[in-house]
Amino acid sequence: MAANDVRVKAEDLKRFMKAVFEKAGFTPDGAEAQADVLVWANLRGVDSHGAQRISWYLELVDKGHMKPRPNIQIQKETPATLLIDADFAPGPVVTVLAMRKVIEKARNVGIGWAVIRNTLHQGAMGYYSLMAAKEGMAGISIVCNPPNTAPHGARAAGVHNSPIAICVPGKRHRPLMLDMATSVAARGKLDVAEDKGISIPLGWALDKDGKPTTDPKAAAVLLPAGGGKGSGLAMMFECLTSLFVGNPLLTPVFQGKPGAQVHRQNSVVAAIDIATFTDLEQYKANADEIVEGIKALPTAEGFTEVLVPGEPEDRVQEERSRSGIPLPEGTFLKLKKASERFGVPLPAGL
Repeated sequence: MAANDVRVKAEDLKRFMKAVFEKAGFTPDGAEAQADVLVWANLRGVDSHGAQRISWYLELVDKGHMKPRPNIQIQKETPATLLIDADFAPGPVVTVLAMRKVIEKARNVGIGWAVIRNTLHQGAMGYYSLMAAKEGMAGISIVCNPPNTAPHGARAAGVHNSPIAICVPGKRHRPLMLDMATSVAARGKLDVAEDKGISIPLGWALDKDGKPTTDPKAAAVLLPAGGGKGSGLAMMFECLTSLFVGNPLLTPVFQGKPGAQVHRQNSVVAAIDIATFTDLEQYKANADEIVEGIKALPTAEGFTEVLVPGEPEDRVQEERSRSGIPLPEGTFLKLKKASERFGVPLPAGL
């Protein structure tokens, strides 16, 4: 933690953000969902998707891009699938709803698969996949936006850094969770670097002229993880999300259509009932054995241990649950601005 960071208790931060979102027009349940997803990300050290997003979310509401009280509609449904039009809902509001519905479907027929059209930023996608794992299922979530990442070999944005989160339950160990963007670093990490007043590593982003930069303020285009592998995944995720809902997000930008770069998302959330295929308790035990086998491997030079997906975040969550969430000055100023605008007292200690 930087010397000038301040700490705030998770419950106080959540209470503050919930009150701000209600003042901004959200329903009480919608404000609760929005705040919970953001604070969960902060607790796990995913600060790129935490409280620092509050000013952007309020800006989206002010511009009319995000509807605090959307008319969410299920447009098509089968025993295993859903097509949901989110009506530009706050992401957590519609995505929590969608994941609950696919979990119910998975209980009935073994799998639930929902595609969501026209939602706004959904936060850390692992939150939704974990919902399924807590129910003894495998959870998957994928999201796409208009392009912000250069495909391998390009110096301009052509794909989105589409994240994917997969989560499965363990028995003695916590759920295994992979939650990753298809860029080297999520866009929000650049925003956190700006809040902290620090540079970003070379290889994260390009400036508006397509040249590498270490200045988060100058960063205009993200770079894909693993070269063609990351951008290839991102292309296929657009095919599994946006094209499935008849709402392409990449090609309108290529074609120069007005408003094509306005923020909006399409996504998939899915739940798979493990017990449909195998004994759930044995599955959990087998997952534990993978974890233990991986962690028992000899370490490479420069490493003291081998970590499995989700383990670093689990450790941060344990520490921050005890000691509070550190907020850099830039994030504190965003909260202060929201506090002054809506007359909501800042969390204790700020």
